Amino acid sequence: MRFIVGKAFKLPRKPSKSNLSFFSSAQNSERSNLALEIEGCRVIKEGEAQILLDDSNGVFCNKAQVNNRDMSIAVLRTFIAKRKEEHASKFCRENVNDPLKSPSVKEHQELKEPMVLEALAASGLRAIRYAQEVEGIGQVIALDSDKASVDACKRNIQFNGSVASSKVEVHLVDARVYMLTHPKEFDVVDIDPYGSPSIFLDSAVQSVADGGMLMCTATDMAVLCGDDREVCYSKYGSYPLKGKYCHEMALRILLASIESHANRYKRHIVPVLSVYMDFYIRVFVRIFTSGSAMKETPLKLSYVYQCVGCDSFHLQCLGRTFTKNNNVRYAPAFGPLVDKECGDCGRKFTIGGPIWSAPIHNHDWVVSTLSNVIAMKNRYPAYDRISAVLTTISEELPDAPLFLNLHNLSATVKCDSPSALMLRSAVINAGYRISGTHITPLGLKSDAPMYAIWDIMRCWVKTRKVKDQPSDQPGAAILSKEPTLQVNFKKAVGAISKAQANNIARFLPKPEKNWGPKIRAGRRIIDTKHASLLGCKNIVTDDTGS
Repeated sequence: MRFIVGKAFKLPRKPSKSNLSFFSSAQNSERSNLALEIEGCRVIKEGEAQILLDDSNGVFCNKAQVNNRDMSIAVLRTFIAKRKEEHASKFCRENVNDPLKSPSVKEHQELKEPMVLEALAASGLRAIRYAQEVEGIGQVIALDSDKASVDACKRNIQFNGSVASSKVEVHLVDARVYMLTHPKEFDVVDIDPYGSPSIFLDSAVQSVADGGMLMCTATDMAVLCGDDREVCYSKYGSYPLKGKYCHEMALRILLASIESHANRYKRHIVPVLSVYMDFYIRVFVRIFTSGSAMKETPLKLSYVYQCVGCDSFHLQCLGRTFTKNNNVRYAPAFGPLVDKECGDCGRKFTIGGPIWSAPIHNHDWVVSTLSNVIAMKNRYPAYDRISAVLTTISEELPDAPLFLNLHNLSATVKCDSPSALMLRSAVINAGYRISGTHITPLGLKSDAPMYAIWDIMRCWVKTRKVKDQPSDQPGAAILSKEPTLQVNFKKAVGAISKAQANNIARFLPKPEKNWGPKIRAGRRIIDTKHASLLGCKNIVTDDTGS
């Protein structure tokens, strides 16, 4: 990794000109009034921003989120470029339709720089990086409801010089109230909370300008992945399932929730990028206002039927369309999609959802963002990580919701696993499509039906040693049936992705031990179990003896 986060240091108690030599000559005059304030603070550098972090005030800054911030900057650059292209295209069409339009009217149609709202600023690192690193960006409004965070943010803005000071504006306010009182005002709204973003979604979808972008993070993965199903339903309106695909299901639950909030105001979302990284999910969606497009939402949502025995899954769409008198009409979908018992192993199904079952990425955006990242690699501290994620996403099947797990398939039938290359080849040779997923190297996305996947496994075990299992087990029930497909494991064209063929890294190890979200700012716990992870300063001994 190329970032210097963690290389923090303390300045001497009485800083002199020599030990403040890291300031540029142009910045010395602006920062001289901060010389006394940086006593006891750590200076953290990330990208082109530097912030002062005082551990005593509890202001939160998570260095693990460098991946998040770099990805956001990359997508923000793509958004600005696409926004300019769309505006130029619209302007050309208007000129063709109305060539006599006066120059004064044309001048008023000049595209303004995009306004960005960071709803939860904390130290202000993200807002400062946006202002200093993203070309063509307008005003950045940073909000926080904590006074210590706002004070720290203001100090860090001043510490970073004239560019940050002229572009970043800080307010001490509840982000929900601010967004509600500024409807359709911001071209980009960024929500990156510690935990669930659910309480911010309703106001956020109202504050985004038409065609603007909402960037949203969720770190409550235990809730979204099925450990607290009832809590997930109360926050997001969806019931999660604990499948191997749970992290992608979490992305689709969040997208469905944002769409639900947007629909209340005759708006809808168009996802451009949805990622799972490290310990969180992050979605980038554009928001448009259209009552007619809103009617298509049920076509983009599905319930998930998951077998409790073999983990086979099937998606049941909520809506359908039909034509009457040359008009498209909308109606509930026909169902159920599955029988009461699984056709492969005979077990029952559990039902989860609804989830977003339409594409979660825009391939053109992903490729554009990846090209930009590669071209500007020296400006991304987390280049290796985000380029690997974008590369894998660029090769995902866009229309195959959720995914299979290679090892899970083999565990069900109690045999050693085929290589990913062999399984991919068998699927392609059977006439279906297959790809990897950015979530796990063991994940495989395919449009092949589950009976075809199990037929491939039935043919695979014919030449392998299989562990004995009782006849009432799911694997035994699956293997008791003869395959109906003629399976060919010969290497197929397209079985190896372009990234693999070119030896491009796709899944990287964690950059350091215990890489994760750490504890919430200011939180102290009565437990010594995790002292090695949290540090002794965060451990409170229980003097009561209870």
